[in-house]
Amino acid sequence: MFLTVTLSLLEGFLGTLKLFILTLVLALPLGLFISFGSMSKLAVIRGPVRFVIWIIRGTPLMLQLLIIYYGPGIFMGLNVWGSDTTGRFTAALVAFVINYACYFSEIFRGGIQSIPVGQYEAGAVLGMTRRQIFNKIILLQVIKRIVPPISNEVITLVKDTSLARVIAVYEIIWNGQAFIKSSGIIWPLFYTGAFYLIFSGLLTFVFGYIEKKLSYFR
Repeated sequence: MFLTVTLSLLEGFLGTLKLFILTLVLALPLGLFISFGSMSKLAVIRGPVRFVIWIIRGTPLMLQLLIIYYGPGIFMGLNVWGSDTTGRFTAALVAFVINYACYFSEIFRGGIQSIPVGQYEAGAVLGMTRRQIFNKIILLQVIKRIVPPISNEVITLVKDTSLARVIAVYEIIWNGQAFIKSSGIIWPLFYTGAFYLIFSGLLTFVFGYIEKKLSYFR
């Protein structure tokens, strides 16, 4: 029984891992792009971007999952996602990417705005373009400053992936809970915690290593 449960949870964990990796790959660059919009000097860009960030950060991720999955069908009569596993996973991924991109954007914005103006001016004096100043002077310092808050969000993402089950996306907790109905045992549900703890521990180690590598900015 233990081997059967472990194999089932590993299968569910692959779904969790897939959602986690794809969310990070898409949300990090999107978050950086959104941060530029929220810092724009043009109010017509800055205003709507900050309004969207406010809505996403102010509402539960579970609610966003339900709206994104069921919303098109309810409000427009369009079955955008379909009813198969791929469609549900895609809807969950879209919700996660939008949510975390908005959180990451605020972290990026705080990191960028924390760099003293004098460093931008020094780069300009050296004849560097704005892009060169950002890429060669600002970016690495920003990365150093945002690693701790980013690592916190990434570890939170590991646990938030369990919310995808509200739209029937198969992940590790879904598989663990299935044993309650099929076999009347609850310990597999608690067993899922070991997977989260191990994965979060590995991520904590990785981010700690990254912070040490960036310590030359002290």
